[in-house]
Amino acid sequence: MWRVALHGPRIRTRVTAMAAMVALLLTTLAYVACLWLIRRDVRTDTGDDLSREGRRIATLIHANALPAPHVYTATDNTLAQVVNDRHRVIAASPAMEGRPPLAFPRPPPGDDRRDGTSCAVDAPGGPCFQIVEYRVGLPGPGQDFVFTLAPEPGLFPRPLLAALLALAIPAVTGLVGYGTWLSAGQTLRSVEAIRRELDEITATDIQRRVPVPHRRDEIAVLADSINATLDRLEEAVARQRAFVVDVSHELRSPLAGLRMELELALADPDATDLPDTLRALLSNTDRVGAVVDDLLALARLEADRNFPRETVDLTELADEEVLRRPRRARVTVLSEGPVTVSGGRSELSRLLTNLIDNADRHAGSAVTVIVCTEEPATAVVEVIDDGRGIDPEDRERVFERFTRLNEGRHRDAGGTGLGLAISRDIAAAHGGSLVLADRQTDEEGARFVLRLPREGDPPGTPRHG
Repeated sequence: MWRVALHGPRIRTRVTAMAAMVALLLTTLAYVACLWLIRRDVRTDTGDDLSREGRRIATLIHANALPAPHVYTATDNTLAQVVNDRHRVIAASPAMEGRPPLAFPRPPPGDDRRDGTSCAVDAPGGPCFQIVEYRVGLPGPGQDFVFTLAPEPGLFPRPLLAALLALAIPAVTGLVGYGTWLSAGQTLRSVEAIRRELDEITATDIQRRVPVPHRRDEIAVLADSINATLDRLEEAVARQRAFVVDVSHELRSPLAGLRMELELALADPDATDLPDTLRALLSNTDRVGAVVDDLLALARLEADRNFPRETVDLTELADEEVLRRPRRARVTVLSEGPVTVSGGRSELSRLLTNLIDNADRHAGSAVTVIVCTEEPATAVVEVIDDGRGIDPEDRERVFERFTRLNEGRHRDAGGTGLGLAISRDIAAAHGGSLVLADRQTDEEGARFVLRLPREGDPPGTPRHG
């Protein structure tokens, strides 16, 4: 319980930290992208200004109106230099006066302009410069070259805007973290409510259910699943309690009979008929043993259905069970030949024994066992008696544990009320079914029909037994 309670804050902190880290990473990448875009815009603007200034100076040269040796630019940040074809400076802006000609490649043939960046320039303002060069005049002697340049924009060409954008990184990260913290807390409150309710549910208070959030999200689906599990658990506990009550009731009668016989024998030993007393004790002991054996069989089926399986011939098994001991009614086995299934031999033997014993106790004079195939993949065993039969409304009740109808209680002194329940569980464990069906004729009696998946068509000839 403590472990679950301590995991809540850890999950909340982990989710918040993860969301904050992702937000920090994304905002940092966005900040870097914004800086790159700002720097690109500044470079573009600077290039446009340099181009405009270079064209102005080239126009002055064409008009022989250049005020050499001085060239005045529109801004102090723009530098200019005019170099002739002999690589001599013929004019320059004030900040470039006295400096050597720029070492910058000439425009390519067929083009009068070259743009670029150079860090090997003798100019004031920075280590690297953005340069625009224009060729003035026809190629050959007498042409001039106009250079306009400005310091290349740095990492933060607009510091104020960069600072404002940098403040957005912690702001966005904090907002995302705070929102995630609140959202995770709201989600985990539902989980915490479910946990508290589960902690308070006990074996004596199992009808309680966990709260289901109004939002139809994963937590609501989890709560529905938990409540469905609790429904099944409550049903199982109810069945277990009823089972314990039934077991107590079934064992009380034979144990009371044992005690009564022993008390009578002790109260008056001389008047006691020892053989009769021993026979009564043996009968009640057999009754207790039968109930215990059936309970063990049920427990084994519920605990583990992965019992060893082998090829079992239902026809042979039915013959063995009929011949194993004498019975009150005449039992006839009718078969079309070997009908094999894959299953536990002892389990299937117990199933057939229960069905035949039940039919024998309730039959008038005859029981018929029919083994056949209903279709290529299904083996069918029918156990039919000529007794009073069972009313349609009671046909499912007979498969409940410790259920014996009034007529059965009157005539059935040896049944435990578990045989048919065990038989249906064995059939289900083999992937089959066991039902109480209508008689195919107008005669009275019960007709139990067992269907099991068939293993295959074994060799053999049809026979009747």
